Amino acid sequence: MFGKVGRGRAGETQASVGDSGGRRSDRRGQERGGVRENDGHARVEGGDTAGRGDSARAADPPRTDSARTDTADSGGAWDDGLIARRVSEDAAGAQQVLPVETRGYGAQVAGPLAYDAPLRSRLEAMRELVGLSRTRLDSRTLAEAGRVLDEAAARRRLSGQHTVVAIAGATGSGKSQLFNALAGVPISETGVRRPTTATPIACSWSDGGASLIERLGIPPRLRRRPLQNPENEAQLRGLVLVDLPDHDSAALQHREQVDRVLALVDAVIWVVDPEKYADAMLHERYLRPMAGHAEVMFVVLNQTDRLPGEATEQVLDDLRRLLDEDGIALGEYGEPGATVLGLSALTGEGVGELREALGQFVAERGAPARRISADLDTAAAGLRPLYATRRRTGLSEEARDEFAARLADAVGASAAGEAAERAWLRNANRACGTPWLRLWRWYQDRSEPATGRLPLRSRTDEEATARQRVEQAVRTLSDRASTGLPAPWAQAVREAAVRGSQGLSEALDSLATRTGLPPGRPPRPGWWPAAVVVQASMTLLQVVGGLWLLGQIIGFMAPNLGVPVLLMLAGIVGGPIVEWSCRMAARGPARRYGTEAERRLREAAAGCGRARVLDPVAAELLRYREVREQYGRVTGAGAAGV
Repeated sequence: MFGKVGRGRAGETQASVGDSGGRRSDRRGQERGGVRENDGHARVEGGDTAGRGDSARAADPPRTDSARTDTADSGGAWDDGLIARRVSEDAAGAQQVLPVETRGYGAQVAGPLAYDAPLRSRLEAMRELVGLSRTRLDSRTLAEAGRVLDEAAARRRLSGQHTVVAIAGATGSGKSQLFNALAGVPISETGVRRPTTATPIACSWSDGGASLIERLGIPPRLRRRPLQNPENEAQLRGLVLVDLPDHDSAALQHREQVDRVLALVDAVIWVVDPEKYADAMLHERYLRPMAGHAEVMFVVLNQTDRLPGEATEQVLDDLRRLLDEDGIALGEYGEPGATVLGLSALTGEGVGELREALGQFVAERGAPARRISADLDTAAAGLRPLYATRRRTGLSEEARDEFAARLADAVGASAAGEAAERAWLRNANRACGTPWLRLWRWYQDRSEPATGRLPLRSRTDEEATARQRVEQAVRTLSDRASTGLPAPWAQAVREAAVRGSQGLSEALDSLATRTGLPPGRPPRPGWWPAAVVVQASMTLLQVVGGLWLLGQIIGFMAPNLGVPVLLMLAGIVGGPIVEWSCRMAARGPARRYGTEAERRLREAAAGCGRARVLDPVAAELLRYREVREQYGRVTGAGAAGV
């Protein structure tokens, strides 16, 4: 049987024995190396206390309060008689080792973990990804990615020479029995009572892993050392083994502890039994979500001694089939993946093979980095719908030009150009037209009644129509820009477009007023003065001819009808010809003048739309391209692969 284990004031743990001869035997065992201080960790032997009586208890030295408290803590977990009843008859009279790990001042400090360049690059990309996405995605969406970054940073600061492996399993699968078999000593309690393991227990094969165990939240009273065996210690040096409560325990706090520790360990050994290896809870809650962690996973079929003949291989084949359906890669034929073994922790069959596989796994010292890499893959897979898209995204030049054209139509650029062209032509007509025709047109405008004319649209109607055109232009642009984007980024693009559209109509109205027709008359070309002189000459010929004829009629001048008539005809015919010629000559300059006015207004409207809408939308698209590039770095596929 195992006695209670306590700690003295000097940090040493003393096991009580049945008689003074037992104490002398303990001291001899200490001299032989059975109990010694090893870098601050005490290996403590416990004697057989089956026949311990009151005299033996009276012989114990008095304890301090702290020692009494520690003894009570340890005894609460061990002194229920279960372990004592399970000790084999052959070892009933021999001393059993119950090692307890305590932290000493001379504890070895292991070097920190070092990640390779690809993993560091992926972590940095994930950090950039989270930073760029905080204002676009809610904190719950980024929680898993943030947790992976925090855990990667925390694990990197801890020992790189140790590998933390958890043993997990269902009730009655024998995981604690396997834990004891690997340690070589009954450390974790086993028995019929369920659940047997209530709290995680850690066993370290070498010094320097205390910080890793502290990270798991395992108190010092639940930290153990394996049976002193140089061969096993050399084989499993650097291993920190953790026995977890049952993942299907009826106690909620047990399941919570399992989930918490599984998120922190470097690898996990799943222990299943022939009865519940296909349990839906195990596969759906744990194995299937952890399919990406196959390289840091062992799946052990325990209790094979209960299977007759070739049933073990049949169950193992069915277990491999289930794991394959879960998406877990199997480490067979030299391929990376999960290791599947069959063993019996009770008889010891297959335990050596598992110990050898664990020793090779720990010696590689690659499990922490592979675990972090698998966590990154899982987090990236969860974020894939938020970043990855196979469709072409962004704004094409055609969409930009169409948006500018819609704004130009809303501000009336075409109408402004036509108005400028008409103004130029009217100015040409005024300068080069015949006086009599201009007088006649003025008379018609004055004498024409107001009835029968088409009603003019009010300025309020024009502004409402222009506002609707602007809103339609912004809506069309945002729809095109957000097409193919994941939902959060499409929403961000639409919100940027809506924010930019606020006040855009008013800005365009002010722009049209400033950039419309310049004040005053349109500029005149150089030939206009000559045309004006010729038109004045034609009018002068008409006046001279008329006065000449009038003088002949009243007898003031000698009769001669030919010359004055020719002069009047020349003036009457030449005036319209000059006006028509000037109009033909003015079409080109008038068109250029109108086109220039339209161009200025279009450019001004496009510049206003670009500053208020296009640039914010382009900024959102650029941010999305940046996060997609970072996501490609995280997944290792590159931006083109997502």
